[in-house]
Amino acid sequence: MLRLVIAATAAGVLAAAVALPAVGGAGVSAKSAMEGLNLKPEELDEPPLPERTKLVDANGKQIAQFYYENRQSVRLDQVAPIMQTALISIEDFRFYQHGPIDVEGTARALLKNLSSGGVMQGGSSITQQYVKQVLVNKAETPEEQQAAIAPTVSRKLSELRNAMAIERKYSKDQILEKYLNIAYFGAGAHGIQAAAKRFFGKSASELNLVESATLAGAVQNPARTDPNVGPESRARLLERRNLVLDRMAELKKITLAEATEAKAKKLGYKDTKFPGGCEASKFPYFCLYVQYEILNNEDFGKNQDERRKLLQRGGLTIKTTIDPKMQAAAEKAIKKYVSTKDKPVASQAIVVPGTGEIKAMAASRKFGGSKKKNEMSYNIVADGAHGGGRGFQQGSTAKVYTLATALEEGLKYGDGFPAPAGYQASGYSTFKNCKGENVGDPSHTVRNSSEGGGGFKTLETGTWGSVNTFFLRLEEKVSLCKVVKMAKKLGVKRSDGQKLSEVETFTLGVNEVDPVTIASSYAVFASRGQYCRPLAITEIKDRNGKAKQYKPKCSQVLEEEVADAVSGILSGVFTKGTMREVGGIGRDAAGKTGTTDNYMSAWFAGYTPNLASAVSLGDPRGTSSHKLIGITIGGRYYPYVYGASISGRIWKDAMMSALKGIEPTEFTPVDRSRFGGCTEQCAPKPKKKKEDKGPRDPFDIFNPPDGDGPPDGRGDGGPGNGRGRGGNGDAGPVVGPITPGR
Repeated sequence: MLRLVIAATAAGVLAAAVALPAVGGAGVSAKSAMEGLNLKPEELDEPPLPERTKLVDANGKQIAQFYYENRQSVRLDQVAPIMQTALISIEDFRFYQHGPIDVEGTARALLKNLSSGGVMQGGSSITQQYVKQVLVNKAETPEEQQAAIAPTVSRKLSELRNAMAIERKYSKDQILEKYLNIAYFGAGAHGIQAAAKRFFGKSASELNLVESATLAGAVQNPARTDPNVGPESRARLLERRNLVLDRMAELKKITLAEATEAKAKKLGYKDTKFPGGCEASKFPYFCLYVQYEILNNEDFGKNQDERRKLLQRGGLTIKTTIDPKMQAAAEKAIKKYVSTKDKPVASQAIVVPGTGEIKAMAASRKFGGSKKKNEMSYNIVADGAHGGGRGFQQGSTAKVYTLATALEEGLKYGDGFPAPAGYQASGYSTFKNCKGENVGDPSHTVRNSSEGGGGFKTLETGTWGSVNTFFLRLEEKVSLCKVVKMAKKLGVKRSDGQKLSEVETFTLGVNEVDPVTIASSYAVFASRGQYCRPLAITEIKDRNGKAKQYKPKCSQVLEEEVADAVSGILSGVFTKGTMREVGGIGRDAAGKTGTTDNYMSAWFAGYTPNLASAVSLGDPRGTSSHKLIGITIGGRYYPYVYGASISGRIWKDAMMSALKGIEPTEFTPVDRSRFGGCTEQCAPKPKKKKEDKGPRDPFDIFNPPDGDGPPDGRGDGGPGNGRGRGGNGDAGPVVGPITPGR
């Protein structure tokens, strides 16, 4: 009896207090009660709702999405009227009639709960429910979340004060719209639009009576009625749906016949997937690159946690540089030569010279991380800063940096010197790093790929034949430090983020790198000396449609004439050098093969004035223990894999397809008055006796001792024994310092 008296009294006081602002009463007792309960409007902080972020390609088509909560806010006029009616019928049928609080409903709930010894529960209006959802969403910790739903009188009174302010601030339609967008419906669906798509595979505007009643019923206790949990939960959801239909018939919103017909229908849950993250993207490697561009950029937050929240909750639309046509070209070319089941992985990046825009990022293995399916768990096309690993040793594609240095230093096409069968530094001081430390190793012999003599080589013939000993001598002549500085100017960096290994065999490619980095460095020659930082994002729109543009970040790092001179020599690789067997692409192109020591990895990097690309091939389990020797790749057996064997062919096929429809552009002619001829030791006349009397070098295309060229036109030199850090070329994720090479 005592509880009933207390309950009745409390209900009366509360009713009087909350009814006053609704009906405009001026009774002294009611006013006193309201002041006693402090029921005055209290402003509610309403942070923006977590909204999904979507990535779109260069044409504006969605390619991926990120979300913390699966939500896509919509206007009230984008929600079917029957859905609005169903929700109001079951949750707050007097919503459009009562004030901030449904006094009758609240009093009934108060009386029932207190008489049973509990606290005030139920009876919440849609406005009150919206307030509670806002508080839950803004909670950062489990303690704050618990406080937002705590069954206490103080929390309920605070909720009422917030509800009064909300009703003063917004119209009823605005409140209903906000509630429909914030409410959780179960199955990971936040908001009516996501729920309509998740449950029934359609937009909220297309919902029918049965579907609307189902979603209206799910709101009360989505954890108990989540259709993904199991048969019991689905049965409870069906029961709630039918209860909603009965209530709608009772309120004359639908006829009894309509309710009966609707209740006879099955639940109709579609379980429509709403995939998020890069694993679900059609272009997962590029998606990862974009994701890390956001996570690593201080413009998007003070730390990675803030940036991740923005990515998952910010409702951004991120326009990217990816070109579906060029991406398809890369994927098709890779698939032609390397199988998804192969352990070695081929990966390719395509960028635009002069802007740095990344147009394609592809790999032979699918992204996902399942070892059983032979999937990749990291971004093998990019560096560690973009979700990648250690990369693969660059091999002879690094020789172009020495070539560019020589041309910049004033050497001409005809300059050269004899390239012996084996090269040894004359002393420890022969090579110095940029700190002035001796890094020469006179105890180490670098040999050409066939361990034969190279003969007299010039900048042209030494490059076309990719002669190791020639490039060691050239690096010695121009200085190791200058070559390292040239590589850095062109954007070259190790994939693991460590400093470049400045060792004697730098020119032979002992540093582990990735296709995006190498494609971007070769693009400098295509753009006549302009280095552009790789660009993946061109525009970001916030949830309100405000857009920010992201322009290319480029700088002139090389003289135009020097870049032209490099292109002039590298063009001959297709007709006179290591890509002779593969051939060109029917338009001006330049490039360089790269095969590392002991065939641990194989590369090709090349460009036209329109596009630059790099292709790597290696085994991510560890290239030192899983060499490309005596191996079957793509169903074809290879005794040895060279740069031109697979990587060069992938590059050719991909570029020919990617460039379809693009008008061919020619390289700027080389300034022969500056780079023609020779300044010092010129090549000997053809009739003179050959200087090299060593064993036959089948890869010495231009001065073979017996006059025969290589049987297949390959002959790409590797990086000696790969001395220096990272000699094993493992390509896995960055997990620690690189182990010393052999």
